Amino acid sequence: MNAYKWLYTHLTPWIGRPWTFAIRDLWHKAEFVWIIGLVAVGVWLGHNFEWLEVLKIMGIFTTGFIFGHFFWGTRYIENQEGK
Repeated sequence: MNAYKWLYTHLTPWIGRPWTFAIRDLWHKAEFVWIIGLVAVGVWLGHNFEWLEVLKIMGIFTTGFIFGHFFWGTRYIENQEGK
């Protein structure tokens, strides 16, 4: 079994599909809540860490975000089933 399949079968067995699909569903159902939450995390980081540390965290996140698009290039389908 590959690592991704192991991860989603152990994190979301009650959903029966990859956890990434569940996160995408939550994003599309409550975008405003996610945006406010992410802004709050940014404010918290800005108040509790040096600016260079925050830039490093943002750089690591941005790199992961870009690499994630190599694999999430498909069109969003609500409640998409895994294979």
